[in-house]
Amino acid sequence: MKILAIETSCDETAVALLECSGSLEAPEFKILGNALISQIEMHKEFGGVVPMLAKREHHKNLPILMGRVLKEAKTEPKDIDYIAVTVGPGLEPALWEGILYAEKLATEWKTPIIPVNHMEGHIYSPFFNTGEKISFPTLALLVSGGHTELVLIKNYEKYEILGKTRDDAVGEAFDKVARLLDLEYPGGPKISKLADIHRNKGLEPTFELPRPMIHSKDFDFSFSGLKTSVLYRLRGQILNDEIKEEMAHAFEDACVEVLINKTEKALEQYAVKTLIIAGGVSANKYLRGELQKLKEKYFDLKIFIPENSLTTDNAVMIGMAGYFKIKNGYKTNKKKLEAKGNLTF
Repeated sequence: MKILAIETSCDETAVALLECSGSLEAPEFKILGNALISQIEMHKEFGGVVPMLAKREHHKNLPILMGRVLKEAKTEPKDIDYIAVTVGPGLEPALWEGILYAEKLATEWKTPIIPVNHMEGHIYSPFFNTGEKISFPTLALLVSGGHTELVLIKNYEKYEILGKTRDDAVGEAFDKVARLLDLEYPGGPKISKLADIHRNKGLEPTFELPRPMIHSKDFDFSFSGLKTSVLYRLRGQILNDEIKEEMAHAFEDACVEVLINKTEKALEQYAVKTLIIAGGVSANKYLRGELQKLKEKYFDLKIFIPENSLTTDNAVMIGMAGYFKIKNGYKTNKKKLEAKGNLTF
């Protein structure tokens, strides 16, 4: 089965063609073609993603990437079985570009469309040709610029959101604190790099930052107040390299401690033996290291994290999610698709 996948939820335009086979329990994926254009440089001067600018770039980039993918795959449109496209969550103007382009191709090629939840793509991303099956129940920690969620996966396409952020997502908080430290967008990787430098010097941060909601009885998150605390503690400080490194260290420690604490509580309460960590922030080295420590405490815990190329927004994971939907019995129809910026499970 060949699935063409399109992803335009934010500031990456991505197209991939996958050859998929195998059962739900043992899927196999082969990337026949894969292309992505990032808009980071374009949005950098604004300190974040401008939705209408992202929409314009998707409109321009999609035909270019489609040509590249079909050429790389040496595949004709008639050989494509399905088109999978992200319908949400994300920036609605950006989502619409991917949807309208997918519908145009579907009409021209007479190919059925599969609408895909972007977050489902992240959930399946760690299982790219691992040979591992998803066991249920599974806990997923989804961490990105737009989302921070703990999701209990009861079965294929059966989810319960245990907790989510009440304000800023953790990736968004990283980017906002990066601006306070005069770091360029996207700031998350830059904060992590500075924090690593400070740790490698054998230093501990003297800045005391709160751990928001770490002792709450629910599984919700909040990072807006943490960002404000950074703002207050930077007042009167000269932003030299030492201060930036120390604050990056203190901020990353605070975020990761909250994420780990909430995740561990959920693991214990729901007696889960499998943990998925996915989304752009799952590439954070310190978070990965702290999560691996859970395996020392829970020796029978399995942890799945996507390879770095699949942590950020990409079309490969959208194609994978589409295949899982098909194998789980999804029936395509001719209803018009709709962009849903706040789509949930």
